[in-house]
Amino acid sequence: PGLEVSTVVKGCWQLSGGHRGDRASDRTAGAAAVEDFAAFERAGITTFDTADIYGPSQELIGRYLRSRGGPEGLQVLTKFCCFGPEMRGITKGFVRRGVDASARQLGLPALDLVQFYWHDYGARDYVSAALYLQELREEGRIKHLGLTNFDTARMQEMLDAGARVEMNQVQYSLLDRRPEFRMADFCAANGIALLPYGVAAGGFLSDKYLGVGPEDVKLDTYSKSKYASVIAQSGGWGWFQALLSELNAVARKHGTSITNVAARWVLDKPAVPAIIIGARNAEHVEDHAALGRLALDESDRERIQAVLAEGRAPQSDCYSWERGGRWA
Repeated sequence: PGLEVSTVVKGCWQLSGGHRGDRASDRTAGAAAVEDFAAFERAGITTFDTADIYGPSQELIGRYLRSRGGPEGLQVLTKFCCFGPEMRGITKGFVRRGVDASARQLGLPALDLVQFYWHDYGARDYVSAALYLQELREEGRIKHLGLTNFDTARMQEMLDAGARVEMNQVQYSLLDRRPEFRMADFCAANGIALLPYGVAAGGFLSDKYLGVGPEDVKLDTYSKSKYASVIAQSGGWGWFQALLSELNAVARKHGTSITNVAARWVLDKPAVPAIIIGARNAEHVEDHAALGRLALDESDRERIQAVLAEGRAPQSDCYSWERGGRWA
């Protein structure tokens, strides 16, 4: 409520390092990365998602904001992430310093949205940290408070303690439907938005990989390595190719791309106002902009669901597998 974002959000994990991939198409660093923001803005993609742990991404966004005379008309979503010793005995001063550091790098007097991440649930100060962030919102340093990669039980704890959480950023795609196990219903019941990332699975959910064998896939970025593991968990490469084949049929019917069909499927889910699509460059920006004109019909959803039913339905909450839990 009160924060208007574009339907497609430019994800900036790709600007953190480790995502350079093919040198000819790499625009993840320096002036090239800064220049590409303008192409996204021209296409109506006015919201950028970053984090305090995404290397130089906040500084790159700050450079772009300065180059255009300020942030007017844009929204910057960032994160406050806790790993290691700081998770034990966390203080409001520590939280404030982290928030202020992000504001300095971005060149903003206040942060539009801070999404809170906590790595180890065994260190139970995450509720205190969320309440400290809420106090910073009340002080005007933060405009909106969200979470990222929290499970349902921990979200309930924070709500019970009085934290006014507005959204949770989670991995959600045709390959990863864990939000449907528990999270989506909880968020809908509590007026909390879901902001999905991984919608295109690092580019795997695209025309590029239709008919490609696993031996021909080069895992040359962090993102590809991550989502190759997700494919293995969700059904394997053969099942994935069957999914791409059905998505391609739907895409040809509507004159669009596999990526847009995959993205529209997520956007049509309850409690999802927008999606994050990470980008190493602006090559696909016009395709992303066309997403708003795509409407899937019931027959499209049925043929997609038929393939999903052949995969491994997740039986765990969001991000529990990444924390050492099970997928199914």
